[in-house]
Amino acid sequence: MRIIVMGASGGTGALLVEQGLARGHELVAVSRRGTAFGGAENITGDAGDASVVRRAVGEGADAVVLAFGGTKGSPTARTDATRGVLAALEPGSVGRIVVHSSIGADGSEVFLPALSRPVIKLLLGKALADHTGQEKLVQASGFDWTLVRPGGLTDGPATGRALALETPGPLQSRVARADVASFILDCIEDPATAGRSFALGMPA
Repeated sequence: MRIIVMGASGGTGALLVEQGLARGHELVAVSRRGTAFGGAENITGDAGDASVVRRAVGEGADAVVLAFGGTKGSPTARTDATRGVLAALEPGSVGRIVVHSSIGADGSEVFLPALSRPVIKLLLGKALADHTGQEKLVQASGFDWTLVRPGGLTDGPATGRALALETPGPLQSRVARADVASFILDCIEDPATAGRSFALGMPA
């Protein structure tokens, strides 16, 4: 499959490229800072720049993963970049758009313990509003989509034990970036995950 990762120099984005290559996929790594992944097509540029997006997509892609982070001083950076990506895409050019979002976006704080919800909203309210904005744009885009909402991200090797929930249940909200990257690739490879939203963490 041909997979484009927007935000490939970030922690999860880089792991997506590395793991995708290991699975035998064709990867296009897009980032503002630039990347140098052997075996991938590396493109330096802003995801909100139409020329960058069109160069990355080329003749088409099976999936575009939006894995870019926020920008200091710009509370709507993810939403703005997502709007730019969508505006540059031709209808039918992409099989699926996958959003690397966060637990707490668009009401998904119900997956968190009740006592922690006010704290999360207080500390991460602006970032979660930005994630919600990008999610809603993708859902209204006309493209197939999947939303992946991990909890707090940790570094380290994949555990292979990440738990994905579509309805609230016992969940430890911290999860390794490597497990998030692996799950996103699983979603891309499984057509049945289109149109679905997943909270991702560890078994409680």
